[in-house]
Amino acid sequence: MRAFKFLIVFLVLAGIAFAQDAGEKKKAYTATVDPDGVQRVTISGGSYFFEPDHIIVKVNVPVELTIKKESGIVPHNIIIINAPDAGMDINESLSDKPKIIQLIPKKVGKYPFYCDKRFLFFKNHKEKGMEGVIEVVE
Repeated sequence: MRAFKFLIVFLVLAGIAFAQDAGEKKKAYTATVDPDGVQRVTISGGSYFFEPDHIIVKVNVPVELTIKKESGIVPHNIIIINAPDAGMDINESLSDKPKIIQLIPKKVGKYPFYCDKRFLFFKNHKEKGMEGVIEVVE
């Protein structure tokens, strides 16, 4: 009986790992500057996607990213690395409870973000399409 339960759990998790990205890339989201001078964006992550997956923000204007994960058991994170000179160096786990990340983009350019989680020896989430870009403009 115990082996049967393990098999069921393994098959469910393997099914999740094999799930494919269900949607197409969405239209770019352009952040607006609120009256307090902050650009606010909410990023949701789940079954191998980020929504929005293309975010446009202004350089040298504070940004507040609210990140959260859709409900479910699969872990996700959001990573932007190797861009500390641009004001972006993020490595945060996603949770059902929203987290706020504050940053000030200091350099115009495109900065990829992604999830690097993986299940056993399967493709990581980035390879399954869980990636996006923050585009910093003048």
